[in-house]
Amino acid sequence: MPESDNGIVSQRSQHTVDETVERLRKILEARGVMLFALVDHSGEAKKAGLQMPPTKLLIFGNPAAGTPVMLAAPSIAIDLPLKILVWEDAQGAAWLSWNSPEYLQRRHGVPEELVKNIGVAGALAAKAGEA
Repeated sequence: MPESDNGIVSQRSQHTVDETVERLRKILEARGVMLFALVDHSGEAKKAGLQMPPTKLLIFGNPAAGTPVMLAAPSIAIDLPLKILVWEDAQGAAWLSWNSPEYLQRRHGVPEELVKNIGVAGALAAKAGEA
């Protein structure tokens, strides 16, 4: 999966934004991963009288995995819990975007042995976006 210079990886979903979000919620629940928040950016924009394509942010994690990372690299707490953005492009396609674990490792100096603890977003996104 391609990563841009800013560490964001994006993958196209085979579903709508809402379907992708629901699939991701079910995957998180099945894996025992806590969904801390679901931010509906486009819904809040609509409430403010503004329009934007469907855009939702899922904030999730597992304290047993994240805490050791934060103890080893305290500044990573600004990027945890993990997040996946589900959004619609101008052509109506849905996408999933997240911070690559390699980017987070470089940004915060996460020890190599703990990178696996922050590497789950890509696998979750792939499963949620597949046909």
